[in-house]
Amino acid sequence: MGKKILNILKYALLLAFSGALMVYAVRGQDLSRIGQYMREANYFWMGLTMILSALGYFSRGYRWKMQLDAAGQKAGFWDVYHAMMVGYLANLVLPRMGEVIRCSVLRRNGGVPVQVALGSVITERVIDVLILFSLLGATLMLDFNKFWAFTVDKILGGGAAVDAMARNRTPLLIAAGIAVLLGLSVLWALVRNLERLRQNALFNKLFNFLSGLLAGVFSIRRIEHKWLFLFHTFFTWLVYFLMDYLAFFAFPETYNLGWRAGLAALTFGAVGMAAPVSGGIGTFHLLVQSILLAFGISPEAGIAYALVVHGAQTLLVVLMGGISFAISMLKTGKGLRGLTDEPILDETTVAANVE
Repeated sequence: MGKKILNILKYALLLAFSGALMVYAVRGQDLSRIGQYMREANYFWMGLTMILSALGYFSRGYRWKMQLDAAGQKAGFWDVYHAMMVGYLANLVLPRMGEVIRCSVLRRNGGVPVQVALGSVITERVIDVLILFSLLGATLMLDFNKFWAFTVDKILGGGAAVDAMARNRTPLLIAAGIAVLLGLSVLWALVRNLERLRQNALFNKLFNFLSGLLAGVFSIRRIEHKWLFLFHTFFTWLVYFLMDYLAFFAFPETYNLGWRAGLAALTFGAVGMAAPVSGGIGTFHLLVQSILLAFGISPEAGIAYALVVHGAQTLLVVLMGGISFAISMLKTGKGLRGLTDEPILDETTVAANVE
C-alpha cells in the first residue's frame, strides 16, 4: 500500500510540474491570440505530418524487430509493433513505464523474454541519444551566433560583461579546457581506484548499468542486414524532422522558417519529449516555444505551434496505441494486470542477454 501511495504521489508531482511549465510558457501572453492562431492554422499540413508519423512508427517497429531477430527471438512484426505502440500509449500516462510495459506485452504476445526485449530497448535508446546529441551539436554550430545572441539577451539578460564574453570567446575556451582536464582527472582517479570502488554496491550497480548500455549498442553487430537497420534509423529521424518542419507551413507566422529552424525544433523538442513527465507535456511546449523565439517568432505563435504539433502527435499515439492495446488484450485475453509487475532485472542480467 505504501509503495502505491508513493507512486501516486510521484506521478501527481510530475503532472503538477508539467502544469506549472505550461503556465510558465503562457504567462503574460494574450490567450485569445493563441486561440486565434490555433483556429486559423492550416490543418492539412498537420494531417500530412500524422501520416508521415504513422509510417515512422511502422519503420521503428520493424527496426526493433531486427534487433530482436539478432538476439535470436523471431517474434512476428505485428506482435512487436503492437507492443511498441502500447508502450508509447502508456508513456502518455506513466512516464518511462512504457518501456517495461511494452516488453511485458511482447512477452505475452510474442513469447520474447522480458530481459531480452529490455536489452534491445536499451540499445534503441542509446542509439537515439547518440543521434540526438549529434543533431543538437549540429544545430548549435549551424546557428551559433543566433543562439548565442538569444542566450545573452533573453537568458543571461545582456550586460557589458556578457557582451564582452560574446566578443571574446577565449574565456569560454579556457573554461572548456578546464572542464576536459577535470573530466580526465576524474576518469584517471576512477581507473586507479577501480578495485576499491568495486567493493561499493552503488558503484557496482552503476558500472553494470553502463556495461549493459554498451553491450546493447554492440549487439547490433549481429544484425544481418545492417544497411536496412541504418535505413530505418535514418528514416525514423527524417520523419521526426519532417513532422516539425512541415508543421511550419500550417501557420503564417512560421511559414517562412527554413530547415535550420526545423532542425532546432526537432532537437529541442526531442529533449522536451525525453523529460520524465507524462508525454512531454510542458517541457516540449516550453523548449519549442523558446527555440522559436530565437528565430523571431512571437511567444503566442510559438506556443500555438507547440500545442498543435504536440496535440496532433498525442492524438495519433492515442489512436494507434489504443488499437494496438485492444488487439493485444484480445489476443491474450488478459487485461493490464501484471504488465507492470514483471521482476525487476538487474543491469548485469540485461547485459548478459544482449551480449
